[in-house]
Amino acid sequence: MPQPPESDWIEARLVGARPQAVAALLRYFRDLDLAEEAFQEACLRALKSWPKNGPPRDAASWLIMVGRNVAIDHKRRHARLTELPDEELISDREDTEPDMAERLDAADYRDDILRLLFVCCQPELPATQQIALALRIVSGLPVSRIAAAFLVADRAMEQRITRAKARIAKTDIPFETPGPIERAERFAVVAAMIYLIFNEGYTDANPTSERAKLCDEATRLARLMLRLFPAEPEMMGLLALMLLQHSRQKARFDETGAPILLDDQDRTLWNHRQIAEALAMIDKAMRHRQPGPYQIQAAIAALHARAERPEETDWAGIDELYQALERHAPSPVITLNRSVAIWKLQGAEAALEMIAPLAEPLDGYFYFHGVRGNLLEQLGRNGEARDAFGRAIALANTPAEAMHIRQHLDQLNADCANGAS
Repeated sequence: MPQPPESDWIEARLVGARPQAVAALLRYFRDLDLAEEAFQEACLRALKSWPKNGPPRDAASWLIMVGRNVAIDHKRRHARLTELPDEELISDREDTEPDMAERLDAADYRDDILRLLFVCCQPELPATQQIALALRIVSGLPVSRIAAAFLVADRAMEQRITRAKARIAKTDIPFETPGPIERAERFAVVAAMIYLIFNEGYTDANPTSERAKLCDEATRLARLMLRLFPAEPEMMGLLALMLLQHSRQKARFDETGAPILLDDQDRTLWNHRQIAEALAMIDKAMRHRQPGPYQIQAAIAALHARAERPEETDWAGIDELYQALERHAPSPVITLNRSVAIWKLQGAEAALEMIAPLAEPLDGYFYFHGVRGNLLEQLGRNGEARDAFGRAIALANTPAEAMHIRQHLDQLNADCANGAS
Protein backbone atom coordinates (compact mmCIF):
# COMPACT_ATOMS: atom_id res chain seq x y z
CA MET A 1 0.00 0.00 0.00
CA PRO A 2 1.72 3.25 -1.14
CA GLN A 3 2.18 5.95 1.43
CA PRO A 4 0.81 9.44 0.82
CA PRO A 5 3.26 12.28 0.07
CA GLU A 6 2.67 13.61 3.59
CA SER A 7 4.27 10.50 5.09
CA ASP A 8 7.69 12.10 5.60
CA TRP A 9 6.57 14.97 7.82
CA ILE A 10 4.04 12.78 9.61
CA GLU A 11 6.67 10.16 10.37
CA ALA A 12 9.02 12.83 11.71
CA ARG A 13 6.29 14.14 14.04
CA LEU A 14 5.43 10.63 15.26
CA VAL A 15 9.05 9.69 15.90
CA GLY A 16 9.70 12.95 17.74
CA ALA A 17 6.60 12.61 19.92
CA ARG A 18 7.01 8.93 20.73
CA PRO A 19 9.07 9.11 23.96
CA GLN A 20 6.82 11.72 25.54
CA ALA A 21 3.58 10.06 24.45
CA VAL A 22 4.50 6.51 25.45
CA ALA A 23 5.90 7.78 28.75
CA ALA A 24 2.70 9.65 29.60
CA LEU A 25 0.54 6.67 28.65
CA LEU A 26 2.69 4.44 30.84
CA ARG A 27 2.12 6.79 33.77
CA TYR A 28 -1.65 6.79 33.15
CA PHE A 29 -2.10 3.03 32.87
CA ARG A 30 1.06 1.52 34.44
CA ASP A 31 1.14 -1.15 31.76
CA LEU A 32 3.98 -1.07 29.23
CA ASP A 33 2.23 -3.24 26.63
CA LEU A 34 -0.99 -1.21 26.87
CA ALA A 35 0.93 2.07 26.57
CA GLU A 36 2.74 0.89 23.46
CA GLU A 37 -0.41 -0.53 21.85
CA ALA A 38 -2.34 2.68 22.58
CA PHE A 39 0.41 4.76 21.01
CA GLN A 40 0.49 2.57 17.90
CA GLU A 41 -3.28 2.94 17.49
CA ALA A 42 -2.96 6.70 17.94
CA CYS A 43 -0.31 6.74 15.19
CA LEU A 44 -2.64 4.88 12.83
CA ARG A 45 -5.35 7.44 13.49
CA ALA A 46 -2.84 10.25 12.92
CA LEU A 47 -1.99 8.79 9.52
CA LYS A 48 -5.67 9.01 8.60
CA SER A 49 -6.48 12.35 10.22
CA TRP A 50 -3.45 14.61 9.81
CA PRO A 51 -3.24 14.58 5.99
CA LYS A 52 -6.85 15.84 5.86
CA ASN A 53 -6.93 18.14 8.88
CA GLY A 54 -3.31 19.25 9.09
CA PRO A 55 -0.88 18.69 11.94
CA PRO A 56 -2.02 19.45 15.48
CA ARG A 57 -0.38 22.28 17.37
CA ASP A 58 1.19 19.77 19.76
CA ALA A 59 1.64 16.32 18.24
CA ALA A 60 2.52 14.67 21.57
CA SER A 61 -0.60 16.04 23.27
CA TRP A 62 -2.80 14.85 20.40
CA LEU A 63 -1.28 11.36 20.46
CA ILE A 64 -1.56 11.11 24.24
CA MET A 65 -5.20 12.17 24.17
CA VAL A 66 -6.11 9.71 21.41
CA GLY A 67 -3.98 6.93 22.85
CA ARG A 68 -5.45 7.46 26.30
CA ASN A 69 -8.99 7.17 24.95
CA VAL A 70 -8.04 4.04 23.00
CA ALA A 71 -6.66 2.48 26.17
CA ILE A 72 -9.73 3.49 28.18
CA ASP A 73 -11.96 1.82 25.60
CA HIS A 74 -9.80 -1.27 25.85
CA LYS A 75 -10.10 -1.21 29.63
CA ARG A 76 -13.86 -0.80 29.49
CA ARG A 77 -14.22 -3.77 27.16
CA HIS A 78 -12.37 -5.84 29.74
CA ALA A 79 -13.89 -4.15 32.79
CA ARG A 80 -14.96 -7.40 34.38
CA LEU A 81 -11.37 -8.64 34.34
CA THR A 82 -9.38 -5.44 34.80
CA GLU A 83 -10.00 -2.60 37.22
CA LEU A 84 -10.14 0.88 35.66
CA PRO A 85 -7.61 3.54 36.65
CA ASP A 86 -8.73 6.24 39.07
CA GLU A 87 -11.45 8.51 37.70
CA GLU A 88 -9.27 11.63 37.77
CA LEU A 89 -6.84 9.94 35.39
CA ILE A 90 -9.43 9.04 32.76
CA SER A 91 -12.01 11.82 32.96
CA ASP A 92 -13.12 12.92 29.49
CA ARG A 93 -13.93 16.47 30.53
CA GLU A 94 -10.63 17.99 29.37
CA ASP A 95 -10.01 16.42 25.98
CA THR A 96 -9.24 19.60 24.08
CA GLU A 97 -5.68 19.83 22.88
CA PRO A 98 -4.65 23.04 24.75
CA ASP A 99 -6.01 21.68 28.02
CA MET A 100 -4.16 18.43 27.50
CA ALA A 101 -0.89 20.33 26.92
CA GLU A 102 -1.37 22.23 30.18
CA ARG A 103 -2.03 18.97 32.03
CA LEU A 104 1.19 17.52 30.60
CA ASP A 105 3.16 20.48 31.95
CA ALA A 106 1.55 20.01 35.35
CA ALA A 107 2.41 16.32 35.36
CA ASP A 108 6.07 17.11 34.65
CA TYR A 109 6.58 15.04 31.50
CA ARG A 110 10.35 15.18 32.05
CA ASP A 111 9.97 12.63 34.81
CA ASP A 112 7.65 10.59 32.58
CA ILE A 113 10.37 10.14 29.97
CA LEU A 114 13.06 9.57 32.60
CA ARG A 115 10.81 6.90 34.13
CA LEU A 116 10.21 5.27 30.74
CA LEU A 117 13.94 4.99 30.09
CA PHE A 118 14.50 3.85 33.67
CA VAL A 119 11.91 1.09 33.19
CA CYS A 120 14.03 -0.27 30.34
CA CYS A 121 17.12 -0.30 32.59
CA GLN A 122 15.91 -2.76 35.21
CA PRO A 123 19.01 -4.41 36.71
CA GLU A 124 17.36 -7.85 36.48
CA LEU A 125 17.61 -7.61 32.69
CA PRO A 126 20.81 -8.46 30.80
CA ALA A 127 22.41 -5.45 29.11
CA THR A 128 21.41 -6.69 25.65
CA GLN A 129 17.74 -6.87 26.71
CA GLN A 130 17.91 -3.39 28.24
CA ILE A 131 19.26 -1.99 25.00
CA ALA A 132 16.79 -3.87 22.81
CA LEU A 133 13.86 -2.78 24.96
CA ALA A 134 14.90 0.88 24.93
CA LEU A 135 15.38 0.82 21.16
CA ARG A 136 11.94 -0.71 20.69
CA ILE A 137 9.88 1.15 23.32
CA VAL A 138 11.57 4.55 23.50
CA SER A 139 13.06 4.91 20.04
CA GLY A 140 10.41 2.93 18.21
CA LEU A 141 12.88 1.04 16.02
CA PRO A 142 11.33 -1.92 14.20
CA VAL A 143 12.23 -5.32 15.59
CA SER A 144 13.85 -6.19 12.25
CA ARG A 145 16.34 -3.30 12.59
CA ILE A 146 17.17 -4.18 16.18
CA ALA A 147 17.64 -7.83 15.20
CA ALA A 148 19.95 -6.83 12.35
CA ALA A 149 22.03 -4.69 14.73
CA PHE A 150 22.52 -7.67 17.07
CA LEU A 151 22.93 -10.19 14.23
CA VAL A 152 20.02 -12.38 15.32
CA ALA A 153 16.80 -13.50 13.67
CA ASP A 154 13.72 -11.28 13.91
CA ARG A 155 11.82 -13.94 15.83
CA ALA A 156 14.63 -14.35 18.35
CA MET A 157 14.73 -10.60 18.97
CA GLU A 158 10.94 -10.45 19.31
CA GLN A 159 11.13 -13.18 21.94
CA ARG A 160 13.94 -11.36 23.73
CA ILE A 161 11.89 -8.16 23.94
CA THR A 162 8.78 -10.06 25.02
CA ARG A 163 10.70 -11.76 27.83
CA ALA A 164 12.08 -8.42 28.97
CA LYS A 165 8.57 -6.90 29.08
CA ALA A 166 7.29 -9.89 31.06
CA ARG A 167 10.03 -9.47 33.66
CA ILE A 168 9.31 -5.76 33.95
CA ALA A 169 5.60 -6.47 34.42
CA LYS A 170 6.48 -8.50 37.53
CA THR A 171 8.57 -5.74 39.12
CA ASP A 172 7.21 -3.10 41.45
CA ILE A 173 8.13 0.06 39.55
CA PRO A 174 7.48 3.31 41.45
CA PHE A 175 5.29 5.73 39.49
CA GLU A 176 5.25 8.65 41.90
CA THR A 177 7.39 11.69 41.07
CA PRO A 178 10.94 10.84 42.22
CA GLY A 179 12.75 12.96 44.76
CA PRO A 180 16.13 14.56 44.01
CA ILE A 181 18.17 11.55 45.17
CA GLU A 182 16.09 9.00 43.27
CA ARG A 183 16.01 11.21 40.17
CA ALA A 184 19.82 11.40 40.24
CA GLU A 185 20.05 7.61 40.60
CA ARG A 186 17.66 7.07 37.70
CA PHE A 187 19.56 9.59 35.63
CA ALA A 188 22.84 7.74 36.18
CA VAL A 189 21.29 4.41 35.19
CA VAL A 190 19.73 5.90 32.05
CA ALA A 191 23.01 7.57 31.05
CA ALA A 192 24.83 4.24 31.40
CA MET A 193 22.25 2.52 29.21
CA ILE A 194 22.56 5.21 26.52
CA TYR A 195 26.33 4.72 26.52
CA LEU A 196 25.81 0.95 26.20
CA ILE A 197 23.73 1.57 23.08
CA PHE A 198 26.50 3.78 21.68
CA ASN A 199 29.22 1.21 22.36
CA GLU A 200 27.20 -1.53 20.64
CA GLY A 201 27.48 0.47 17.44
CA TYR A 202 30.92 1.95 17.96
CA THR A 203 32.84 -1.27 17.34
CA ASP A 204 31.37 -1.87 13.87
CA ALA A 205 33.76 -1.10 11.03
CA ASN A 206 30.94 -0.53 8.52
CA PRO A 207 29.42 2.91 9.18
CA THR A 208 26.32 2.04 7.13
CA SER A 209 25.44 -1.14 9.03
CA GLU A 210 22.41 -1.32 11.31
CA ARG A 211 24.70 -1.92 14.25
CA ALA A 212 26.81 1.17 13.54
CA LYS A 213 23.64 3.27 13.33
CA LEU A 214 23.11 2.60 17.05
CA CYS A 215 25.68 5.37 17.63
CA ASP A 216 23.27 7.84 16.03
CA GLU A 217 20.36 6.54 18.10
CA ALA A 218 22.34 6.86 21.32
CA THR A 219 23.24 10.43 20.39
CA ARG A 220 19.58 11.19 19.70
CA LEU A 221 18.57 9.85 23.12
CA ALA A 222 21.28 11.92 24.82
CA ARG A 223 20.02 15.03 23.01
CA LEU A 224 16.50 14.20 24.17
CA MET A 225 17.66 13.97 27.77
CA LEU A 226 19.51 17.27 27.44
CA ARG A 227 16.39 18.99 26.12
CA LEU A 228 14.58 17.77 29.22
CA PHE A 229 17.44 18.42 31.66
CA PRO A 230 19.46 21.23 30.03
CA ALA A 231 21.49 21.99 33.16
CA GLU A 232 22.70 18.40 33.75
CA PRO A 233 26.51 18.49 33.24
CA GLU A 234 26.99 14.72 33.15
CA MET A 235 24.60 14.37 30.21
CA MET A 236 26.51 17.18 28.49
CA GLY A 237 29.67 15.20 29.17
CA LEU A 238 28.16 11.99 27.81
CA LEU A 239 26.95 13.67 24.62
CA ALA A 240 30.35 15.35 24.14
CA LEU A 241 32.13 12.04 24.71
CA MET A 242 30.00 10.22 22.13
CA LEU A 243 30.39 13.02 19.58
CA LEU A 244 34.18 13.01 19.99
CA GLN A 245 34.43 9.25 19.70
CA HIS A 246 32.06 9.08 16.74
CA SER A 247 33.89 11.93 14.98
CA ARG A 248 36.74 9.49 14.25
CA GLN A 249 34.51 6.84 12.63
CA LYS A 250 35.90 7.26 9.08
CA ALA A 251 39.49 7.03 10.29
CA ARG A 252 39.22 4.16 12.77
CA PHE A 253 39.33 1.20 10.37
CA ASP A 254 41.26 0.36 7.21
CA GLU A 255 39.75 -1.06 4.04
CA THR A 256 39.93 -4.60 5.43
CA GLY A 257 38.06 -3.62 8.60
CA ALA A 258 41.13 -3.77 10.85
CA PRO A 259 41.22 -1.06 13.55
CA ILE A 260 43.71 1.81 13.19
CA LEU A 261 45.35 3.08 16.37
CA LEU A 262 44.69 6.70 17.30
CA ASP A 263 48.25 7.85 16.57
CA ASP A 264 48.09 6.29 13.09
CA GLN A 265 44.71 7.74 12.05
CA ASP A 266 44.35 10.28 9.23
CA ARG A 267 43.07 13.22 11.24
CA THR A 268 41.79 15.00 8.14
CA LEU A 269 39.08 12.32 8.06
CA TRP A 270 37.79 13.26 11.50
CA ASN A 271 34.42 15.03 11.60
CA HIS A 272 35.48 18.48 12.75
CA ARG A 273 31.91 19.77 12.96
CA GLN A 274 31.14 17.13 15.58
CA ILE A 275 34.41 17.89 17.34
CA ALA A 276 33.59 21.61 17.52
CA GLU A 277 30.14 20.88 18.97
CA ALA A 278 31.62 18.48 21.52
CA LEU A 279 34.35 20.91 22.61
CA ALA A 280 31.76 23.62 23.20
CA MET A 281 29.59 21.14 25.09
CA ILE A 282 32.34 19.96 27.43
CA ASP A 283 33.43 23.54 28.11
CA LYS A 284 29.83 24.35 29.06
CA ALA A 285 29.61 21.27 31.30
CA MET A 286 32.84 22.10 33.13
CA ARG A 287 31.54 25.56 34.02
CA HIS A 288 29.04 23.86 36.34
CA ARG A 289 31.99 22.70 38.49
CA GLN A 290 30.36 19.33 39.12
CA PRO A 291 32.83 16.97 37.44
CA GLY A 292 31.75 13.40 36.84
CA PRO A 293 33.08 10.37 34.94
CA TYR A 294 31.50 11.25 31.57
CA GLN A 295 32.78 14.82 31.70
CA ILE A 296 36.29 13.66 32.54
CA GLN A 297 36.28 11.05 29.78
CA ALA A 298 35.05 13.71 27.36
CA ALA A 299 37.82 16.05 28.50
CA ILE A 300 40.37 13.32 27.78
CA ALA A 301 38.92 12.75 24.32
CA ALA A 302 38.94 16.54 23.81
CA LEU A 303 42.68 16.73 24.42
CA HIS A 304 43.20 14.09 21.72
CA ALA A 305 40.86 15.98 19.36
CA ARG A 306 42.64 19.31 19.90
CA ALA A 307 46.00 17.85 18.80
CA GLU A 308 46.47 18.38 15.07
CA ARG A 309 49.30 15.83 15.10
CA PRO A 310 49.91 12.89 17.49
CA GLU A 311 53.14 14.42 18.81
CA GLU A 312 51.21 17.53 19.91
CA THR A 313 49.01 15.53 22.29
CA ASP A 314 48.96 16.88 25.84
CA TRP A 315 49.85 13.62 27.56
CA ALA A 316 50.53 15.32 30.90
CA GLY A 317 47.01 16.76 30.87
CA ILE A 318 45.60 13.35 29.92
CA ASP A 319 47.47 11.74 32.82
CA GLU A 320 46.01 14.30 35.25
CA LEU A 321 42.51 13.67 33.93
CA TYR A 322 42.91 9.90 34.26
CA GLN A 323 44.01 10.41 37.86
CA ALA A 324 40.83 12.41 38.44
CA LEU A 325 38.82 9.66 36.77
CA GLU A 326 40.43 7.05 39.02
CA ARG A 327 39.23 9.06 42.03
CA HIS A 328 35.66 9.40 40.69
CA ALA A 329 35.22 5.88 39.28
CA PRO A 330 38.19 3.67 40.15
CA SER A 331 38.56 0.59 37.97
CA PRO A 332 41.38 -1.53 36.53
CA VAL A 333 40.37 -0.50 32.99
CA ILE A 334 40.85 3.19 33.81
CA THR A 335 44.30 2.44 35.23
CA LEU A 336 45.11 0.46 32.08
CA ASN A 337 44.11 3.44 29.95
CA ARG A 338 46.18 5.78 32.11
CA SER A 339 49.20 3.55 31.55
CA VAL A 340 49.30 4.68 27.91
CA ALA A 341 49.82 8.26 29.10
CA ILE A 342 52.54 7.06 31.47
CA TRP A 343 54.15 5.20 28.56
CA LYS A 344 54.28 8.42 26.57
CA LEU A 345 55.56 10.47 29.51
CA GLN A 346 57.88 8.10 31.38
CA GLY A 347 58.55 5.18 29.06
CA ALA A 348 57.47 1.57 28.65
CA GLU A 349 59.13 0.32 31.84
CA ALA A 350 57.08 2.66 34.06
CA ALA A 351 53.88 1.78 32.21
CA LEU A 352 54.55 -1.96 32.51
CA GLU A 353 55.15 -1.57 36.22
CA MET A 354 51.85 0.30 36.54
CA ILE A 355 49.79 -2.44 34.89
CA ALA A 356 51.50 -5.38 36.63
CA PRO A 357 48.92 -5.44 39.48
CA LEU A 358 46.15 -5.59 36.85
CA ALA A 359 47.19 -8.99 35.54
CA GLU A 360 44.67 -10.90 37.63
CA PRO A 361 41.57 -8.65 37.40
CA LEU A 362 42.09 -8.05 33.65
CA ASP A 363 43.30 -11.51 32.65
CA GLY A 364 40.20 -11.99 30.49
CA TYR A 365 40.37 -8.53 28.92
CA PHE A 366 41.58 -8.29 25.31
CA TYR A 367 43.02 -4.79 25.59
CA PHE A 368 45.13 -5.58 28.68
CA HIS A 369 47.11 -8.21 26.82
CA GLY A 370 47.39 -6.03 23.72
CA VAL A 371 48.83 -3.11 25.71
CA ARG A 372 51.10 -5.40 27.69
CA GLY A 373 52.38 -6.99 24.48
CA ASN A 374 53.23 -3.58 23.03
CA LEU A 375 55.07 -2.54 26.18
CA LEU A 376 57.06 -5.78 26.30
CA GLU A 377 57.96 -5.41 22.63
CA GLN A 378 59.17 -1.87 23.27
CA LEU A 379 61.46 -3.24 25.98
CA GLY A 380 62.82 -5.95 23.69
CA ARG A 381 61.20 -8.76 25.68
CA ASN A 382 59.92 -10.38 22.52
CA GLY A 383 59.18 -13.84 23.87
CA GLU A 384 56.90 -12.44 26.55
CA ALA A 385 55.40 -10.06 23.97
CA ARG A 386 54.50 -13.00 21.71
CA ASP A 387 52.76 -14.74 24.61
CA ALA A 388 50.81 -11.57 25.44
CA PHE A 389 49.76 -11.09 21.82
CA GLY A 390 48.69 -14.72 21.59
CA ARG A 391 46.51 -14.28 24.67
CA ALA A 392 45.02 -11.12 23.15
CA ILE A 393 44.11 -12.94 19.94
CA ALA A 394 42.33 -15.62 21.96
CA LEU A 395 40.27 -12.94 23.73
CA ALA A 396 39.49 -10.75 20.70
CA ASN A 397 35.90 -9.55 20.55
CA THR A 398 35.79 -9.27 16.77
CA PRO A 399 37.67 -10.81 13.82
CA ALA A 400 39.06 -7.32 13.07
CA GLU A 401 40.63 -7.10 16.53
CA ALA A 402 42.15 -10.54 16.14
CA MET A 403 43.49 -9.63 12.68
CA HIS A 404 45.08 -6.44 14.02
CA ILE A 405 46.98 -8.31 16.75
CA ARG A 406 47.87 -11.10 14.33
CA GLN A 407 49.47 -8.55 11.98
CA HIS A 408 51.41 -7.11 14.92
CA LEU A 409 52.54 -10.57 15.98
CA ASP A 410 53.58 -11.48 12.43
CA GLN A 411 55.66 -8.29 12.21
CA LEU A 412 57.29 -9.09 15.56
CA ASN A 413 58.15 -12.60 14.39
CA ALA A 414 59.57 -11.24 11.13
CA ASP A 415 61.73 -8.73 13.01
CA CYS A 416 63.00 -11.50 15.27
CA ALA A 417 63.79 -13.71 12.28
CA ASN A 418 65.80 -10.87 10.75
CA GLY A 419 67.86 -10.57 13.90
CA ALA A 420 66.04 -7.69 15.58
CA SER A 421 66.30 -9.69 18.80
